[in-house]
This record gives sequence, C-alpha cells and structure tokens, in this order.
Amino acid sequence: VPLQAFGGGLVQAGGSLRLSCATSGVILSVFTGSNLAWYRQAPGKERELVAVIYSGGTTNYADSVKGRFTISKDNYKRRVFLQMDSLKAEDTAVYYCNVQYQYGSADYWGRGTQVTVSS
Repeated sequence: VPLQAFGGGLVQAGGSLRLSCATSGVILSVFTGSNLAWYRQAPGKERELVAVIYSGGTTNYADSVKGRFTISKDNYKRRVFLQMDSLKAEDTAVYYCNVQYQYGSADYWGRGTQVTVSS
C-alpha cells in the first residue's frame, strides 16, 4: 500500500514547512482505525518517532518538537499532515509517515521526504 510523503525542502532556521502524507490505497475504515505517525531519520542516527495521532484523536509528540510541530489528519482525504514551525538545524532528517492499524496487522510505511534546515 503506497504512502507518499511530500512537502519537504530546504528552509532557514526559524522557518516553517508543512508535510503531507497521501495514503492512497488505504480504505477509509482502516485509515480511521489506525494510529498515524511521522518518524524521522537523520544521517547516522536511528529512526525516531516525531509525532503520532491516535485513532481516537489524541496526539503525542517527541519532547524535542513539542510546541513547534503539530500533527493532524483529514479522514475524508485520508491524509496526514505535519506542520513544522520554528525549525532548527537539528530537525534536518528524512521524514516518513506511518499508518498502523489498531485492529489488524497492517503497518504501512512510505517513502520519506527530505527536510533540510540551514542555520
């Protein structure tokens, strides 16, 4: 099931980017029954969880992005978003979206999108 993340790019420190994840092929019932998350992986580092929106609607963030990043979703369009404000050089990474179905084994990943923050 293809997930496609896009919206990355090069931005100066202090700037903003909005990432989107298109989840074509994920049926609506699976989408709404899934935890939707953004992860990132910087060069030489392990992939880390950035933000998650649970199937019930609550959200959780890594300490490093709290107050700066906001995760949201559009059930009708089956899209997941990550609004990133006050970007820092340490936010530079490849960002991936993830769909993890809570009532089955489906766990989908897509190709990432590169975010580069210049200091």
